[in-house]
This record gives sequence, C-alpha cells and structure tokens, in this order.
Amino acid sequence: MVKKAAGGFEEKLGKLEEIVAKLEDEGTPIEESLSLFEEGVAISKELSVKLEEVKRKIEVLKKDAEGKLKLEEFEDEDREK
Repeated sequence: MVKKAAGGFEEKLGKLEEIVAKLEDEGTPIEESLSLFEEGVAISKELSVKLEEVKRKIEVLKKDAEGKLKLEEFEDEDREK
C-alpha cells in the first residue's frame, strides 16, 4: 500500500518531479520503477484533489453594471461540458 506523501502542495509536486526524473533514468531497476510509479500515481491523485478543492474556493471579482465590484463564484468551464 502506498502512503500519502507528507507536506504541502509544493512539496508533493517536488516529490512527483523527483519520481519522474528517476523513472526517466534508464538505470533505475524495474522493481524500483514500479514502486516509484505507484507512489507517483498516488501523489498525482492527491494533487488533483487539492486542485479541485482550490478551484471550488476561488471567487472572482467582477464589476456589475454600476461599476461596483462584486464577488462571484468561480465558474469552471470544463465542468460545464
């Protein structure tokens, strides 16, 4: 079972980049590559969930017809498709 990666978003992204670099290294043994791949997939899923949470929290400032700023919920164009 793959453990959740420790740290914040940036740390997890850094760890994922390290994993990709090791996977791209032709000298990495196949057993280690498989383990790294599994860990990378788990981290990728964690990051994806976090990005979705952030998307839902984003509010966009827009001006109304009178020129006043108002807050509106972020609309995800991909979600509407």
